[in-house]
Amino acid sequence: MDIRPIFKYYWPHLKKYKKSTFLVFASYSLAVVGSGMVAPILYKRIMDIVSGAEKSAVISTALINTVLFLGGALLLYNLFYRIADYAMTHSQSHMLKNVADDAFARVERHSYEFFSNTFTGTLVAKVRRYINAFETIQDQFVFTVWMNGLRLLFGLAVLSYFSLPLGIVLFIWLVLYVGITALFVKKKIEKDLLTAAANSRTTGVLSDAITNMLNIKMFASHKRELSYFTDATELEEKRRRDAGYFQNTQFLFQGYFIALFEFVGMFAAAHLWLNGLISAGTIILMQIYIFTSFEVVWNIGRNSAKVMRALAEAKEMVDIFEKPVAVKDPKNPEKCKISKGEIEIENISFLYGEEEGKGTAVFKRLSLHIASGEKVGLVGPSGAGKTTITKLLLRFADVQDGKILIDGQDISRITQNDLRSRIAYVPQDPILFHRTLRENISYARTGASKEEIIDAAKRSRAHEFIKGFLKGYDTYVGERGIRLSGGE
Repeated sequence: MDIRPIFKYYWPHLKKYKKSTFLVFASYSLAVVGSGMVAPILYKRIMDIVSGAEKSAVISTALINTVLFLGGALLLYNLFYRIADYAMTHSQSHMLKNVADDAFARVERHSYEFFSNTFTGTLVAKVRRYINAFETIQDQFVFTVWMNGLRLLFGLAVLSYFSLPLGIVLFIWLVLYVGITALFVKKKIEKDLLTAAANSRTTGVLSDAITNMLNIKMFASHKRELSYFTDATELEEKRRRDAGYFQNTQFLFQGYFIALFEFVGMFAAAHLWLNGLISAGTIILMQIYIFTSFEVVWNIGRNSAKVMRALAEAKEMVDIFEKPVAVKDPKNPEKCKISKGEIEIENISFLYGEEEGKGTAVFKRLSLHIASGEKVGLVGPSGAGKTTITKLLLRFADVQDGKILIDGQDISRITQNDLRSRIAYVPQDPILFHRTLRENISYARTGASKEEIIDAAKRSRAHEFIKGFLKGYDTYVGERGIRLSGGE
């Protein structure tokens, strides 16, 4: 899996908070120096003092001073941890908002046909997972890669300074462990991609069923839909179980490899101590770094699975970002001149489908003139293209040949927003936002006054039933307007 496209979309949000990000890495680095380097050395020093001489005033002073230094180190590195935590919270909360806003803007650019051919629930799930993946990847890079990497580096440096043979043992083990983990990770990515795709499918099927629950009840098709849903969950369960078993196998190898290192490391330390090559404090230092290394590499192993899953989930959304937008605004749009509404459709050809020649032909060299103020009804069988003409007028799709003019201006030469702001359109499906009646009525004119909203309701004969609601125009209509009757 090529992760470069993922970071192409994530990186701009990271760059906006360079100062906070620098503070995060700097503070965590200083904290790790204190907890992973200074404190263990002081513990070694304390052990060497305690085990190396009889009690005396000089020894007591050295011991007390070392303990005091240790206390100061504990206070300082905890302070740096907290500074980094606050900086991380500040920057990440803003980044997540920006990632979410950017994802919405990029998805919204796609054409009407894209949304018609995509499960709503699947798309929503992909957007949410893309946002969550950013947080997971950032957290894992900071806490797992950066901080744990520093712990291993400092541990290796300190241990090698006091005992080069023990440092070499630790280094060889780390190289072998990373190599084994890398082999597992490559295969794990493939399995996580399959799991993410199966999860998206299940979410889409569930969303589709809930959206059409009235039809399910109306046609008593509970068993059929349940079977359809269980097919999706069965595939998801199989993918998840397969990925989980593979991960457990990875942990099996890693666990025994860690146990082997603990035995070899402590055996080497004991041998060196018996030969007078290291002090008792160095054995303590070795033990500290053995357990630190265990914790670090085990966390890396477990969290690598989270990162791989997050990358797989982010890639689903990035694939949508990378998908060409079917209907685009011109690079240098003309100023919109639409005012009267004279429509001229000149020799247009149109077919549905992503690739011309492989779709369903609707129009072939169609021409039509509608004068300003003229009332026209389009009559024809289902699929004849009546609704398609309105979609082409609104540029929900573009013609493959010919052109459409309104008041003499080619609609492909102005922005989609300018075009649609000049057209009043009542769709076949009365879909409403889960907002108040007031907000839905004034959606096309957000600055409309209370009087204008009421006047519009009266003209559409909605004012009478709206008055009957307890909260009147401030009544929430429910998702897709479900709280209203069909007529309302």
